[in-house]
Amino acid sequence: MKFYNYDIVFQEIPDEVTLAINITHCPNHCVGCHSPHLWDDIGHDLTEEVIDTLTAKYKNLITCVCLMGGDRQWPEVKRLMKHVRRHTNLHTAWYSGREQFPDAATNTASSTLSLFDYVKLGPYRPDLGGLKSKTTNQRMYRVDKGKMVDITQRFWPR
Repeated sequence: MKFYNYDIVFQEIPDEVTLAINITHCPNHCVGCHSPHLWDDIGHDLTEEVIDTLTAKYKNLITCVCLMGGDRQWPEVKRLMKHVRRHTNLHTAWYSGREQFPDAATNTASSTLSLFDYVKLGPYRPDLGGLKSKTTNQRMYRVDKGKMVDITQRFWPR
């Protein structure tokens, strides 16, 4: 699995200062995608060592690590999030363009969900808008005791 870049962000995950890592080779190709360059198989290998280097570099600033994408490399997403869980005290998150959680139809969904504190699901649809739109098809979940709790409304303007 490769990544293009990363940033420290404040709006992707509620109440978290997040190391957001942009994964490349996205298979979704959403119309209106804000990062179509991430469709290509470009960038640097995202390894456990890279994760360790980044989390050490920003350890006093971040509270969460989020993989932005990785739909094509689901086993790698799980492996890296397992590594973050084992080696840090940081929260974990995954942004996916999938309609549903990958292991939702299997008996492994609960154990796989335990790798995450937050999961965003849904392809971007310009006619429905992103998470800030009340008409969005995308959903942000907080994982609580193996259950996905919809917190999408936290992004909506009041």
